[in-house]
Amino acid sequence: MKVIEHLERAENPLFSYEIVPPPRGRTVQDIIDIAEALVPFDPPWIDVTSHSADAYYNEKKDGTVEKRVYKKRPGTIGICGIIQNRFKIDTVVHLLSAGFTKEETEDAIIELNYLGIHNVLALRGDAPNFKKNISAERSVNMYASDLVEQITEIKAGHFLDELSNAQPMDFCVGVAGYPEKHFESPSLRSDINYLKKKIDKGADYVTTQMFFDTQKYIDYVGKCRIAGIAVPIIPGIKIIRSVKQLKSIPRNFFVDFPDDFVGEIEKNPAHVKEIGINWAKKQTRELLEFGVPCVHFYIMNDTQSVLDVVREFR
Repeated sequence: MKVIEHLERAENPLFSYEIVPPPRGRTVQDIIDIAEALVPFDPPWIDVTSHSADAYYNEKKDGTVEKRVYKKRPGTIGICGIIQNRFKIDTVVHLLSAGFTKEETEDAIIELNYLGIHNVLALRGDAPNFKKNISAERSVNMYASDLVEQITEIKAGHFLDELSNAQPMDFCVGVAGYPEKHFESPSLRSDINYLKKKIDKGADYVTTQMFFDTQKYIDYVGKCRIAGIAVPIIPGIKIIRSVKQLKSIPRNFFVDFPDDFVGEIEKNPAHVKEIGINWAKKQTRELLEFGVPCVHFYIMNDTQSVLDVVREFR
């Protein structure tokens, strides 16, 4: 079932989840354990993130430095296939424009269609830390809106090459939204205009970047509606579990923490996990009172804290 169908048919607010593939060298058992823990909570869907290849430099025994290019966390499509077909939980595959050609994207969508996976989140993604050589026979999507447009074309049965008897492939397309604006956008208004462009090109819903001030999400939704964005806007929540995250999360995700939240952790650092869970419960309660159709939790590697929050609202 598509994400938009889950939202339309739900009688109560939904709780969805996002996980990352295990690092290269780990087995899929890590993901199976997470899925098994989520099953009793009837997740409507699980997002699985994607990562482009990066360059890594290793010093060899002879003192020379070797450059290797590879994905640190491969396996997104395979993991989605396992979750959807073994646990009967719909999955949302994250597709990136950065680091991938249009041809690779088309192949990925065909594979997903074969697996019965019909939900994708179209993202630009972070630029690789090396220059990927693209042959003259291939092309790229520069922005997430271009990626949405390509997927929309495939939904209509239009592929990169003119194919006889090509069939449409029915996908639900999500995109990202930023209540505190994307760090590269000059203003929140311009960022919302970029989001509107993605919706106009065929996106069905929005999932937001994590935020820790619920009012920022509420204000963001209001501004999106004024801009003519009518699709569902699903809020994304992350639970803080360590003092170090007070620095790492703003640095990596360009979001702010409310002063009272930071102050509480600084006064009671030994209880940071409990404070993080309680703050997430507070946000979830505020969001449900606002009337959101779904709350999306960024699990990362902390399934238990997320379930501690969700359990209170079931």
